[in-house]
Amino acid sequence: MSTVIDHHHDDHAHGPAKGLSRWLLTTNHKDIGTMYLWFSFAMFLIGGCMAMVIRAELFQPGLQLVDPNFFNQMTTMHGLIMVFGAVMPAFVGLANWMIPMMIGAPDMALPRMNNFSFWLLPVAFGLLLSTLFMAGGGPNFGWTFYAPLSTTYAPPSVTYFIFAIHVAGISSIMGAINIVATILNMRAPGMTLMKMPLFVWTWLITGFLLIAVMPVLAGLVTMMLMDIHFGTSFFSAAGGGDPVMFQHIFWFFGHPEVYIMILPAFGAVSMIIPAFSRKPLFGYTSMVYATAAIAFLSFVVWAHHMFTVGIPLTGQLFFMYATMLIAVPTGVKVFNWVTTMFRGSLTFEAPMLFSIAFVILFTIGGFSGLMLAIAPADFQYHDTYFVVAHFHYVLVPGAIFGIFASVYYWLPKWTGHMYDEVLAKTHFWVSFVGMNLAFFPMHFVGLAGMPRRIPDYNMMFANFNMISSIGAFMFAATQLLFLYIVIKCVRGGKKAPAKPWDGAEGLEWSVPSPAPYHTFSTPPEVK
Repeated sequence: MSTVIDHHHDDHAHGPAKGLSRWLLTTNHKDIGTMYLWFSFAMFLIGGCMAMVIRAELFQPGLQLVDPNFFNQMTTMHGLIMVFGAVMPAFVGLANWMIPMMIGAPDMALPRMNNFSFWLLPVAFGLLLSTLFMAGGGPNFGWTFYAPLSTTYAPPSVTYFIFAIHVAGISSIMGAINIVATILNMRAPGMTLMKMPLFVWTWLITGFLLIAVMPVLAGLVTMMLMDIHFGTSFFSAAGGGDPVMFQHIFWFFGHPEVYIMILPAFGAVSMIIPAFSRKPLFGYTSMVYATAAIAFLSFVVWAHHMFTVGIPLTGQLFFMYATMLIAVPTGVKVFNWVTTMFRGSLTFEAPMLFSIAFVILFTIGGFSGLMLAIAPADFQYHDTYFVVAHFHYVLVPGAIFGIFASVYYWLPKWTGHMYDEVLAKTHFWVSFVGMNLAFFPMHFVGLAGMPRRIPDYNMMFANFNMISSIGAFMFAATQLLFLYIVIKCVRGGKKAPAKPWDGAEGLEWSVPSPAPYHTFSTPPEVK
């Protein structure tokens, strides 16, 4: 053991690693969290550009900008990149940064695996993006890649798409194992499970969800690979298989996946709202149990995505009731957030603005989800823009506003500087208006029957689509302001006090962790 310790001292005798090798080889949870966050923001911008191609094409009826096949590639890649490249890595980045500090751990449990799981992501998404330049183009079968579109009729690049999904999935599983191991094994003395900050709790539960469902996705894409190259017929009725089985397996992964994208945001908002209300969170214990209930129920609602495939009436009833049931613990959370704010001494800095918008708009998304849960009504809504409106109301104000709120909340802690509050509030208001302009009209065109994933549409939908496109471009442009705010904050600015949101309850980050060699400024002198 002594030799290991000696080597450890030798390593540090030369001071911190400089330049590129520090980032390539780092095992520091703060470095890795930072890399996850920058990577996810890059993916957010790329996925956003794809959404802009979609919205530009739909600005007017008629085919004007892009080939319909390329339009389909854009809808597919936009979904895949936003889900697996932007939202999930951002939350893993926040987990890496904050969880060790919140539970009083010196680092993550498995630091080298932590490094590896990050570096798999640029490989996976480099591979995924490279398919766009291959013969026959990138995946054009929708982000849900239903068979037989993705097997029998897919472009040749589908094999690379499958490999990219595998690599990203391996990264997710390792990241989740690391987070669960850290939380269960490395809490400081006295940090019992029911004393953990809610962000830690939601990530513990999210970690178990990831470990449970990512192998299902891996199995699914492996079956696709077999169907394409090895003559099996898992999803081909001609060979005794079943295309609908694809949907069952996909959504058994896919529904818990959407909760994986929202639970960490629930945790972050559950810490931000009490801070800016200057009172403790109302109903901590019920929040923990509600999170666990949501996670459990997320496994028994998958076929509500499949009401129209011809499942038996009994099945429709079961999935309808189960889906309505999942609204109960979600409602518990919303009531607790509102009650926390009730009669608090509220202030409205950027993290709080994003959190309040989160609660209101996420609730709207929840209500349209309840509408979609009604099996007979779902026959009308299915595959229309109403569904697009629903899940964007959950994921944009839910996951993405949750990420924005977290970044503004913790930036002073990360950088030692305060961000520019006026610019941050501008970012919030333009994002808020743009997001609602983009997605609210989709409810109307969807109820009127406009199908999703199409490059052209009836004249009757022209006005609402124009409004949607204007809102989308507004929302997208504002994210460049966000980039500017973050870079400006990292590079300098007003020095952040030890408790940046002074006197706010719950803002002591539990236990301080040892500072890394960098705080984005000059490294400390090596003793």
